[in-house]
Amino acid sequence: MSSCNRHKNNNKHTITKIPDELWDGVSAILPDEKPNKAIGRPIVPFRKVMEGIVYILRTGCQWKMLPKGYGSGSTCHRRFQQWIKAGVFKKMWIRLLDLYDHEKGIKWTWQSLDSISIKSPFWGGR
Repeated sequence: MSSCNRHKNNNKHTITKIPDELWDGVSAILPDEKPNKAIGRPIVPFRKVMEGIVYILRTGCQWKMLPKGYGSGSTCHRRFQQWIKAGVFKKMWIRLLDLYDHEKGIKWTWQSLDSISIKSPFWGGR
């Protein structure tokens, strides 16, 4: 048993694979992948990288402890950082909200505001 398994909640199903329909909806947002015949290290497909990122985010596992089935933890972490800088996750979030709104509907007119009330310093001043 890897040390990441201690993070799993046995009462909940942890997503380990991105369903085809979901992947089809968001894969176009990602930058172009390296061609298969590119020089350098072997290519890790973006889908495998994304599944590794989802695994890390869902379990709280350390990058270096990522199971080998997702590729290298350092590769997934590097892509995660690149995609954050490129705004990929923000675009993906917007796309997924749009897909969900189309399928289920989102009540956009309903809003919530979270606030806290505390005493002001010196009880409102003098």
